[in-house]
Amino acid sequence: MNIRFTDTLSTVPSAVQTWPGRFRRASSRTRLLISLAGLLLLALIGWRIFSGPGAPVRSAPPVQVGRVAQKDVAIVEHTIGTVLADSTVQLTARVQGQLISANFVEGQIVHKGDLLFQIDPRPYRAAYDNALASLASAKAKAGRFARLLAAKAVAPQDADDARAAYLEARATAESARLNLEYTSIRSPIDGKTGPILIQPGNQVTASAGASNGTTGAAAITLVVIKQVQPVRVSFSLPQADLPSIQDRQRSNNLTAFIDPHGGSGGHIQANIDFIGNAIDNTTGTIELRATYANADSRLVPGQLVDVGVTLNSIKGATVVPHDAVNLGPTSRYVYVVKNGKAELRNVKVLYDDGGDVAIQGDIHPGDSVITDGQLRVLPGKPVAIVKPGTGSKPATP
Repeated sequence: MNIRFTDTLSTVPSAVQTWPGRFRRASSRTRLLISLAGLLLLALIGWRIFSGPGAPVRSAPPVQVGRVAQKDVAIVEHTIGTVLADSTVQLTARVQGQLISANFVEGQIVHKGDLLFQIDPRPYRAAYDNALASLASAKAKAGRFARLLAAKAVAPQDADDARAAYLEARATAESARLNLEYTSIRSPIDGKTGPILIQPGNQVTASAGASNGTTGAAAITLVVIKQVQPVRVSFSLPQADLPSIQDRQRSNNLTAFIDPHGGSGGHIQANIDFIGNAIDNTTGTIELRATYANADSRLVPGQLVDVGVTLNSIKGATVVPHDAVNLGPTSRYVYVVKNGKAELRNVKVLYDDGGDVAIQGDIHPGDSVITDGQLRVLPGKPVAIVKPGTGSKPATP
């Protein structure tokens, strides 16, 4: 049997064979219309394929939710404060001499009147004894002249001179007594000592204006004492809060909550007992101070602490978790899950403390709001609620 192979192209109709040539010879407008028609046909075919019964279905995005609550919310202003010593004393010598002893250890808690340093008292004791002897002689002479004046045996001028000499001797003796007393340097306050700045054995100079009249070189500080029980916490708040601050002060309800960072004692509560008398023009703030007994020595002068002050409250506020609130182009919004679908609700934020947010809007206590996964959510579309830490595993109803 003989088999003949013919050219395949010869079996195609001549009209089809000449179509490419005709397309090339057609006008540009005709070619454009034909191309657009082809693209439209391809788009319709693709839509039919992907939207038909066998088309892939977009899965519901996994989200985490939180509950809307209703409760009273305290409006707290947060700032940074500095711990201040209630009193600070730089202890110096009031008389000069050799420092022979220090009767405390560095960092010790001392009390008012405790002996801290001793300057060699011997020169001052000798001066005091000499002044007492002069005083006794002047006193006896003044007494004799007073009796002689009564008997008109001396001139009044002599009696007056004797009286003046006695008063001068008494003043000299009192000055000598003070100088002897100043050789024992005592604590003027209750507080905590710092490092000893002048060690025993050194010569110390008197501070200017001491009772012995020494005004030489400026006295050197021996030790610094800071009163640490109680302490004060200084901080500043914006001047816009001043009306609320004054209202709370009038009701004796102005309190600071202090966080010293670390430790097991938690927050410290202290009454605010000082409000500045002027607004700082540079920062636009006003200074406040709170006093804390510091019996546990938790606060140290110079320490930085976080301070919160309650200035107002919102009664029965609608509260959502902080992560549920999103920032939109014109307002803030949250996603509420209803019947398995996400509904977008615009809200107004009344107060945000970083954990809970008091809001105003079409949100009700008990509603579920999306707190994680919002970027994959489309309004009105289904969502899959998952438990925290379970990935995309749906939560058990």
